[in-house]
Amino acid sequence: MKPKIHPEYEETTITCACGEVIHTRSTKKNIRVEICSKCHPFFTGDKKFVDMAGRIERFKKRYKKNT
Repeated sequence: MKPKIHPEYEETTITCACGEVIHTRSTKKNIRVEICSKCHPFFTGDKKFVDMAGRIERFKKRYKKNT
């Protein structure tokens, strides 16, 4: 590797909005995220299904087969 062209790889903390703190190494210091593996529905198994203003019904109505 060429000297003096790479950023410093230092200890850092990743903080989630839910309060989870992860200690790791990165080129950035003190990273803040909105969602992490502790609160993301994919990892927790929570299934949140929200049908906003009948989107599914409008889709089915628009693309239904004429039989």
